[in-house]
Amino acid sequence: MKDRMIAALAQKAKDASRELALVDTRAKDKAIIAMAGALRKNVSYIIRENAKDIALARKKSLSSALIDRLTLTENRIRAMADSLSQIAKLKDPIGEVIETLLRPNGLLIKKVRVPIGVILIIYESRPNVTSDCIGLCLKSANAVILRGGSEAIHSNIAIFSVLNKEALKYRIPEGAISIIKDTDRKIVDGLLRKEGTIDLVIPRGGESLIREVAKKSRIPVIKHYKGVCHTYVDAGADLKMAADICFNAKVQKPGVCNAMETMLVDKRIARAFLPSMIRRFQNAGVEIRGSEEVKKLVKGVKPAAEADWYTEYLDLILSVKVVSGIDEAIAHIMKYGSYHSDAIVTCNKKHAAKFLSAVDSACVYVNASTRFTDGGEFGKGAEMGISTDKIHARGPMGLEELTSYKYIVYGNGQVRN
Repeated sequence: MKDRMIAALAQKAKDASRELALVDTRAKDKAIIAMAGALRKNVSYIIRENAKDIALARKKSLSSALIDRLTLTENRIRAMADSLSQIAKLKDPIGEVIETLLRPNGLLIKKVRVPIGVILIIYESRPNVTSDCIGLCLKSANAVILRGGSEAIHSNIAIFSVLNKEALKYRIPEGAISIIKDTDRKIVDGLLRKEGTIDLVIPRGGESLIREVAKKSRIPVIKHYKGVCHTYVDAGADLKMAADICFNAKVQKPGVCNAMETMLVDKRIARAFLPSMIRRFQNAGVEIRGSEEVKKLVKGVKPAAEADWYTEYLDLILSVKVVSGIDEAIAHIMKYGSYHSDAIVTCNKKHAAKFLSAVDSACVYVNASTRFTDGGEFGKGAEMGISTDKIHARGPMGLEELTSYKYIVYGNGQVRN
């Protein structure tokens, strides 16, 4: 029974994607703007449904960081609506001519952006993903199948219901937006076998979820395994700037993938920088796990185990290490990092250039917080996730990253010899 339901849902999405590819920009934007308005009008309803998820999360004793990601407030819902409004204002990538070639034989060849087709989003915890993904997929003319985690099921269904109802009023094809309301994991397994109808899978959540999806899927998967993000405080850093950047990267929102998990400090400025920096962290409730050099400089710091350097805490926990210089910092990042977001704080232009060239992450920063790795902050309106892959998409996935391309060739009777 479920196999037939899965097949029907995927096929309906495929059929809808072909209709959606013909919908013009103005019609898509009108629908997205109306959807933003619907979110603002239904704040109370969404918060009531979200409260059911929060109550269950507390009953299960889920972490405070996870509950924070799960929680919807009036401000967060209005931010979701604002994100949709921003998506509506962005340039439509569909139909954009990427390249034009005129061949000696007179053939005119154009490389043109097109939708990917049907995208399956598998995600955990954060209900705002529901609205962001719907907005981005609609604008880029992709049908979307949403499968959120059981911990946010009431919130996700509420947001979907509000947005889909509005989209249908604006003649967006039925099936272009769909959600899996059944939390049975076997449904996901069935969807991952629907190559030919589903074109791309984007998992958003913990590393174990993403690896499981990548292992089982017969469909291409864009992965974001985890965010073990680093900030390296160079000997040539402005220490006040470094302190503010590091504090923001860890404390402003610790339960997200672009938060700093490891801070590296050049040994030449460690004594001047670390004691006050660690006190500032500790006053904010951050647990510090340090290398031997850190423990010698600051009393009461817990020792960092080898596993800590690989860990995405998503919480108020920070690993701290003193390094001999930029080369050791780069080597540490390339060994323990996750190719997500890494930063150097320095006034030394040569060190900045070396760090930018040598650190092979999706986003590399000089004198700025890793917390900026975000579709909205990058001017993309929102994001489908942060890809740590190197093929097709890397970093924040906005509208352009949700397209493929095809070649359109104009002739006037040419045949090949």
